[in-house]
Amino acid sequence: MPKRKNKAEVVPSSGNIFTDLAVDNAEEKQTKVRLAVAINQIIQGRKLSQTAAARRLNVNQPKVSALSNYHLAGFSVERLMNFLTVLDRDVEIVIRRTARSRKGGRILVTAA
Repeated sequence: MPKRKNKAEVVPSSGNIFTDLAVDNAEEKQTKVRLAVAINQIIQGRKLSQTAAARRLNVNQPKVSALSNYHLAGFSVERLMNFLTVLDRDVEIVIRRTARSRKGGRILVTAA
């Protein structure tokens, strides 16, 4: 039997895994994940327990557990941004024209 060569097709990423997987509300989900990553890094960096983080964020411990496990359906982008301000971070929203090379706008979250 002759050997078949499996040629895997390589598709470049759009930069948003949710878009690549055709998930509904891909930009919102990507934004939530990036905000949650920043929040979780701060909590871990400060070595806060989930209970201590919950007190600081004015939520219950199960909410912090959901956040740390990236179960983000119960969180709005606004609420996650508010958590960052409570954790002594500034959140900036910059609105500018779309690059000519792209059609349509995008939402981009970057941590400094």
